[in-house]
Amino acid sequence: MEIEKLIARINELSRKNKTVGLTDAETAERAELRQKYLNNFKRNFRQQLDTITIVDGDDAIKH
Repeated sequence: MEIEKLIARINELSRKNKTVGLTDAETAERAELRQKYLNNFKRNFRQQLDTITIVDGDDAIKH
């Protein structure tokens, strides 16, 4: 599922929860979608951290 669609569905379920409430199936779906979003966020953040190179004052590269 695309991240935009994932976020849109999470937001849709959140709005519904605030107005009329969610069924048990929708609550489970929302929890699953949130977990997918968090896993994707963590994976992307880890990739960003892995590409960072630190250069100290002596121009020595540290990973």
